Order: sequence, then C-alpha cells, then structure tokens
Amino acid sequence: MFLVPCVARSVFYRHAAPMGTTAKDEMNKFWAKNSKLNRPMSPHLTIYKWSVPMVMSITFRGTGVGLSGAISAFALAALVLPESYPYYLDLIHSLSIGPYLIGLAKFGLALPVSFHTYNGIRHLCWDLGKGFRIPEVYRTGYTVIGLSIITSLALAYL
Repeated sequence: MFLVPCVARSVFYRHAAPMGTTAKDEMNKFWAKNSKLNRPMSPHLTIYKWSVPMVMSITFRGTGVGLSGAISAFALAALVLPESYPYYLDLIHSLSIGPYLIGLAKFGLALPVSFHTYNGIRHLCWDLGKGFRIPEVYRTGYTVIGLSIITSLALAYL
C-alpha cells in the first residue's frame, strides 16, 4: 500500500474550500451582507449613466436578434403557407392601406436593416483596431445613426 506523507497531503488540501456550508447558505450570507451595507443590486440600469455607445450596443444586439427572428419567420412562412409570394403581395395591395402607412412600414423595415449594416461595418473597423478613442466612438455612433435614418428614408421613398 502506498502512503502519502503528511506534508504532501497538506499541499493538496491547503487551497480547498471547507465543505461545511451549502451554496444556499453562502447566498444567504451574501444577500444579508449586501442588505446590511445598503448596497444596490448590480448591474442595474439606474446606476449607469446612459451614453451613446451603451445605447448603440443594446440596439445593435436587439436588431440582430430581431432581424434573425424575422428572417426565420418569413422563411418558415414561405415553406408552410399554401399560396405563392405574388398572391400575398396582391393581398396586401388590395387592402388599400394608403401611401403614408406603406411608407411608414417600409421605413420601419429599412431602419433596423440599415442600422445593423452600418453598425456592423463600424464593428469591422474596430476589429481592424481603428476608432477606439472615445471621441471617435461617439462620432462614428452619430454617423451610424444619421446614415441609418437617411438610408431608411431613401428606401421608404422607393
């Protein structure tokens, strides 16, 4: 039988956490300490000062999720709906919605696409190591917003 000396055994156990408490006990101690110190929950939206890069990041992620969901829904609809695309296009045209609502719908579809495209180009520039200074981050953010609105208006007028 192989015996491990006490010195070697103490090296293995020196960094081990005691097993006397459960995860629930540790969480209760954590919340009790934070309540006693009157600490807010973190991260929390009321703590942060909103900024253009923060809003751009949230919007970029949201448009990515929304666009991928919309593309998946349209693809699934194309597979399961009984009629072809021209039929549904004629159906929408027959509703006589009016040019203003159609223009608004086109703008609503074009804005997330153009924003996500321009902000994606901005992120590609960041991948190249360019535009990390704070003034550049704000300038490129405002540029993406402006270009997105201009492009969406142009597409809505087509």
